[in-house]
Amino acid sequence: MSRVQYDVIISGASFTGLTMALALDHALGDDLAVLLVDRAAPAPVADSRATALSAGSKRLLTTLGLWAAVAPDAQPVKQIEISDSRLDSGIRPVYVSYDNTVGPATAGADAEPATWIVPNAALSSVLRDAVAGRPSLRLRTGDAATGLLAGFYGATVILADGTTYEAPLVIAADGRRSALREAAQIKVVASRYAQTGIVTTVAHERPHNSVAVQHFLPAGPFAILPLTGNRSCITWTEEKDEAKRILELDAAAFLAEVDLRFGGKLGPLSIIGPRQSWPLEVHLARNFVAPRFAIIGDAAHGVHPIAGQGLNLGLRDVAALVEVIADAARVGLDIGNLETLKRYERWRRFDSVVSAAAFDGLNRLFSNDWPVLRATRDAGLGIIDRFPAIKQMFVTEAAGLSGELPRLLRGDSV
Repeated sequence: MSRVQYDVIISGASFTGLTMALALDHALGDDLAVLLVDRAAPAPVADSRATALSAGSKRLLTTLGLWAAVAPDAQPVKQIEISDSRLDSGIRPVYVSYDNTVGPATAGADAEPATWIVPNAALSSVLRDAVAGRPSLRLRTGDAATGLLAGFYGATVILADGTTYEAPLVIAADGRRSALREAAQIKVVASRYAQTGIVTTVAHERPHNSVAVQHFLPAGPFAILPLTGNRSCITWTEEKDEAKRILELDAAAFLAEVDLRFGGKLGPLSIIGPRQSWPLEVHLARNFVAPRFAIIGDAAHGVHPIAGQGLNLGLRDVAALVEVIADAARVGLDIGNLETLKRYERWRRFDSVVSAAAFDGLNRLFSNDWPVLRATRDAGLGIIDRFPAIKQMFVTEAAGLSGELPRLLRGDSV
């Protein structure tokens, strides 16, 4: 068994873990030696998933010097349309349509898009390349962190092969089934939906004109997220048994199911990406910190994808935690001290609770076919559509620009 000393150890090298490492390097540079540990070795995979990055997340990536590499694959969403109907409805009225920008337009420049759609594969490639280019960051893949021992002066991370690493602070970004969260004995409140998420990529004949569509169906939302070119990412919530049937269809029959829900909006379709699926659940950690330990991203919270805010919540965690760590380090405080870390927990847990509850409520409100409830919610959507101030409030919230913002989300260096 070997021991190696670092300043921070991060378990999990997906989006949130990689960004956390890069944010620490940006804030404290070579003064901090950071180790990332991940069970999966980097390998190119076919991936249809795309992420809706908020304006706040874009500002974070810009400040870290990453957005220029992401931008060629990023599609701004300038307008959002919301409809609500049965699957067999011949007419799909748009109940709410709104401008998806924040701030005023200036001379020679449009208002800032509140949302950008970025393919997961492109974002992952940019983040991994950036980590590989930073001398203070080390990425170890192919072995998972499975154990955690917290002491007075530091914590020990134990890998599956018995290797141990020590650091004053350990951060878990290892997903909803976080092994280190369990090792730290942090409890989780969780509930699984009777729904499955389905995703694929389509090409279409007509341009999407930077419009995203959220079509509420009785089984769950069907979102059309614009990508660069005449392409869109389909993020689709379906009842579990029906999802299993659809996923087992041949290519032509699967396309027919997509086309039925797409509603002929953009002309003939073709499937250009693999179909992928995952079970849907909501979960929330009871605590976000423990002695020498903090959790971020899916290790801390998981929300229904109805609003596409999962990664944005994780990047808010990153922005808050790196600010707490940097502020403590610069005045000589112990970055892994529990009282230091509790500032991060106070900052992020309330927002996570509210977001999880709000997205859960929206899913329950719209994923049904009760006539009275449908009439009530459609009337409510119609009222919202008549009040620009309410729509702008929703846009500002989705853009990640409300509340007490960490400096990175404001576009400022830490």
